[in-house]
Amino acid sequence: MVRKHTRRAAKAAYAVSLAVAIVIGLTTAAAGSAAGKPTVTIGTKNFTEQYVLGELYKQALQAKGYKVVDKSNIGSSEVIDTALKSGKINFYPEYTGVIVTDLAKEPFPKSASATYAAALKWEQKRGFTLLQPTPFFDSDGFVMLKSTARKLGVKTIADMKKVKSFSYAGFPECRTRITCLLGLKNIYGLKQVKFVPLASISVYTLLDDGKITAGDGFSTDPQLQTGKYVTLTDTKHIFGFQNVAPVLTKALAADPKLVKIVNAVSAKLTVPAIAAMNKAVAVDKKLPSAVARAFLKANGLG
Repeated sequence: MVRKHTRRAAKAAYAVSLAVAIVIGLTTAAAGSAAGKPTVTIGTKNFTEQYVLGELYKQALQAKGYKVVDKSNIGSSEVIDTALKSGKINFYPEYTGVIVTDLAKEPFPKSASATYAAALKWEQKRGFTLLQPTPFFDSDGFVMLKSTARKLGVKTIADMKKVKSFSYAGFPECRTRITCLLGLKNIYGLKQVKFVPLASISVYTLLDDGKITAGDGFSTDPQLQTGKYVTLTDTKHIFGFQNVAPVLTKALAADPKLVKIVNAVSAKLTVPAIAAMNKAVAVDKKLPSAVARAFLKANGLG
């Protein structure tokens, strides 16, 4: 009887030791799969499209075994650039025209490719670099209700010169940007504009409520697909060329697998794709993480 119990105990001990060995083996394998891979700390700015972009890059990298630290909703380009320089993040998606005109304070390039080249050159001088740009671009735009545009008789931003006074809403950083309020004042000569800084209320809500004449919208905003609003033509091209390119440290960019993963995601981001994902989050109230997961899965990237 004692011998029988001893055999049972031995078998139980063996089973436990085998299970432990398997767990240890799996843990070791998991650790080994991440060995040599750098930790990616992804930052995003403070609006819907950035949240979606951050989730897309994060989940695609995680699916290939990279450890990713998520630091979303950091703030404006100026704020997130400070986070990059301080080492708090080492990767974030940025708009190429913003890099050139708002961060580097350089003149407007005359094409999307020239804008990317200028942005890349500036980032490399600072010790960073860019990966491939997205097919989609997302430029600021002078947006108003169609009914207001008809009433004022305006089709271009230059037409606003004949309007005695008007209000224009935008994020606080719009006030100091040549691609926003400074461009309207200094390049278009619209000195009569009254600036309204946005906080938590959408520019479209303010337009609908009649609290502003116009505002700083973005070309991929889902609201613009409704036909209710119009974007005045930017004849002086103050809004520039705004394709997205991931900004990252040269150390991260030295990892060819990471570069391949990120570039594969960027290549799929067309205007219809990003507009649909923006709508899913901003209008349909889905989580950016869920929207990104579905997109990556559908494109074989998750």
